[in-house]
Amino acid sequence: MEAEDVRQTRVELLATLLLALAAVATAWSTYQGARWRGEQAAETGKATAARIESSEAATRAGQLTQIDIGTFTQWVDATVAGNTELAGFYEQRFRDEFRPAFDAWLASEPLTDPDAPLTPFALREYRLADAERATRLNRQAGDRSDAASSANREADHYMLAVVLFATALFFAGISGKLRGRLPRELLLGLGGLIFLGTALWVATFPVSFTPTG
Repeated sequence: MEAEDVRQTRVELLATLLLALAAVATAWSTYQGARWRGEQAAETGKATAARIESSEAATRAGQLTQIDIGTFTQWVDATVAGNTELAGFYEQRFRDEFRPAFDAWLASEPLTDPDAPLTPFALREYRLADAERATRLNRQAGDRSDAASSANREADHYMLAVVLFATALFFAGISGKLRGRLPRELLLGLGGLIFLGTALWVATFPVSFTPTG
């Protein structure tokens, strides 16, 4: 009878310990799940902002390209007409970003060389800062979207861990309500296995402590 009492005391102690550990683990996983949801929201917001800025920069790049095309076309018309004064007027109004490509195009002797580029816009010297910025921002938006997806995945993992820890908590709690020693120990053992397996799994998760703002 004394040995039975000692065994029962040990079972109750293990059940209490499992209840405490499972409660702490549940709270930790809930906290981390909320942290990763916050990171997902923050990364999604940054991705959206980057896409908006990218679109605005691409629009400006398109507008500037149209200006370059318009002034270049007027220059060509004036040059073909032999109106050097008017051609010079338009050339003086070329934008700084367009001029390197125009100079490189002229150096290729397009009026006499059939292999010369058809327009300055086909040359690599024609580069718009807004177009490059749009590309860079669009790439950043993609990276932010990937980070948001990763954060969402981690949040889902932690939420699943919450369910598993809560299951272990339930088994530990219900085991104390049973009268039979064998059912009580079986439920406690099952709860312990679930807790241990989940704890080892959670130990492989990344931890979020960084501000989400």
